[in-house]
Amino acid sequence: MGFGRDIAYASAAAALSPLLAWRLWRTGKWRTDWPGRFGRVRTDARDADDGRPTLLLHAVSVGEVNAIRGLVDQLLASSGDNLRLVVSTTTDTGFARARALFADRARVVRFPFDFTAAVHRFLDAVRPDLVALVELEVWPNFVEACVKRGIPVGVVNGRLSARSFKGYRRFRPFIAPTFDKLSFAAVQTQSYAERFEALGTPADRILITDSMKWDNARIERKVNVRAAGELATALGIDRNRPLIVAGSTGPGEERLLIDACPAEAQLLLVPRKPERFDEVARLEPGIVRRTGHPAGSVRPVDPATRVFLLDTIGELRSAYALADVALVGRSFLGGAGMHGSDPLDPISLGVATLIGPHHDDFTDLVEAL
Repeated sequence: MGFGRDIAYASAAAALSPLLAWRLWRTGKWRTDWPGRFGRVRTDARDADDGRPTLLLHAVSVGEVNAIRGLVDQLLASSGDNLRLVVSTTTDTGFARARALFADRARVVRFPFDFTAAVHRFLDAVRPDLVALVELEVWPNFVEACVKRGIPVGVVNGRLSARSFKGYRRFRPFIAPTFDKLSFAAVQTQSYAERFEALGTPADRILITDSMKWDNARIERKVNVRAAGELATALGIDRNRPLIVAGSTGPGEERLLIDACPAEAQLLLVPRKPERFDEVARLEPGIVRRTGHPAGSVRPVDPATRVFLLDTIGELRSAYALADVALVGRSFLGGAGMHGSDPLDPISLGVATLIGPHHDDFTDLVEAL
């Protein structure tokens, strides 16, 4: 089966190569860790076999990496020094975020493409005793390789939206054997449990555990006071004027929000994708960019400045801590990839929060709140 999937993957990549090449060039994502994506893990002193069991946590991108903060803390606190923890990610932004959060406590590596050879190289290097996939990321060659090696593999914080389930269900005959191989699926809701079961995971291996995002919530307005204050000082944000922070915004939303922002308010834009930073910067003359005013700098408050751009990774929570009102992006216009973003961070900071009508990926969180 693995060889057949490899052929299918290669055929799809070849057919889509012009589009993929154009997107990689346009977004700058061609500058990535290609060896890591093909399973070549860079050696590290922590790779030495010291007899401790190894847990691999795979979190695809920034959202999943943030979701496992509490889990990582609990695992390391409860195991003492008796656990070797490895965190893998897929995206470049997820990798950077994981290193910022966990590099001093865990090994952070790149998750490979689902080609058989890449998967085996990766598993040979990491040598996990247990694999936990965050939210979904159930890749057939990877799961099959783990099972053949006797490595239990399951899902934590599992979620499967109605939109994703509809797509997966079309290919159930091909993916059901992979879902059947999961040793466990710890999912957030009853609806997700039913969808995992419908895709092939036995019911007796499914647990409903609620969302790990609640574990990371801190109902505290003054969290990250120092970092938030430094951000305001560097950008020249007037703390005496209202500040609207629009987080994880998508195409078209920034223009909409700039036009709708009241004249007396300030607007801090935080696009979801780094490759859009320059595009957003061109929308407003005189926009103040974070990269032009790094940590430690001081920009005088200018009453004429109205719009700011946070074009860095890992500072969104500090930005929300400054906000009088938070807008949660990818939810106002809809369209491809525009199905909402996580609203929990600003809410947990006590900030008045608005989310648009297109929040399919976070329906359960929105309903609970």
